[in-house]
Amino acid sequence: MIRNKESDIMLKVGIAGIGFMGMIHYLSYQKIRGAKVVAICEQDQNRLTGDWRDIKGNFGPAGTIMDLKGVDTYSQIDDMLADEQIDAIDITLPPSLHADIAVKALRAGKHVFCEKPMALVPADCRRMVAAAEKADRQILVGHVLPFFPEYNWALKTIRSGRYGKLLGGNFKRVIADPSWLANYWQADKVGGPLLDLHIHDAHFICLLFGMPLTVSTTGRTRSELAEYWHSQFAYGPKGPVVQATSGTIPQQGRQFLHGFEIHLEKATLLFEFAVIGDKAEYLCPPTLLSQKGKVDYISLAGEDPTHAFDAEIREVVRCLSRGETSNILNAQLAQDAILLCQKQAESLSKGRAVKV
Repeated sequence: MIRNKESDIMLKVGIAGIGFMGMIHYLSYQKIRGAKVVAICEQDQNRLTGDWRDIKGNFGPAGTIMDLKGVDTYSQIDDMLADEQIDAIDITLPPSLHADIAVKALRAGKHVFCEKPMALVPADCRRMVAAAEKADRQILVGHVLPFFPEYNWALKTIRSGRYGKLLGGNFKRVIADPSWLANYWQADKVGGPLLDLHIHDAHFICLLFGMPLTVSTTGRTRSELAEYWHSQFAYGPKGPVVQATSGTIPQQGRQFLHGFEIHLEKATLLFEFAVIGDKAEYLCPPTLLSQKGKVDYISLAGEDPTHAFDAEIREVVRCLSRGETSNILNAQLAQDAILLCQKQAESLSKGRAVKV
């Protein structure tokens, strides 16, 4: 790392994979002080020239022509990893490539920021962590959900201790079948909605409650992957009561829905948001029910979902520049989320509760 004119540490980043998420990360780095994208790696030659007009996603800006002046471009990951000016590699490749590329980057002496899911199986997560420890480098994982305003509000409210002990929660995340996504229903490529969709709530559950003792999941499958399901997470007779519903539906009219109901000793936190047709709206705005029967509707800033990614990237830059760990993006939480999803799939397959 070098210091810029303001005497701040400048983190030099190389992005591996310029798809929708790679573009979102690239745009976030442009807004963050103390970091600079100095290289990208992508096999699509048009994207290496800055023509990102074919990039599309379900939120945020459309792809456009990017000015890549001052950014080195590579078509092979090994060539980018050999670039000595790079401090950290931001991996936004398909999930099946995360583990191998992360290990390569760590062995090359780079820090790693990897998009979720960390990997497709816990064994690969452990391999990534071992490589980071051996190289004395950090690996952070892009679980952005706690940076979204509603989830960040819930997290801060719980951690404040103002409303007493955390008693449990119910989490929901459902989308219309993403038939436009390649390899979505392949276990060795993407992993279906468990690892692409529910992983967000699995991570948030681990963040709030830790790992449960057992999990029980019922639901339906597709291509031998969980398609739509309900899970109960058991923490023992005196532990929190935690549930989650997630998956896909075949009707395209409701593209997206997520929300939660979180119980504390002295309050209940409510929130639900959906995209139905061409309308995105709160079905239940962020709401706090107090012990005295008062209903508080919470006004939150940051309607643009890209702002959550800006906050996430800011956390990455802070941790890597200062050598600090993140209590949200750390590899152990990401690894726990993968294990939790694996146990949910196991329970669904066996038709009974399984130990975690």
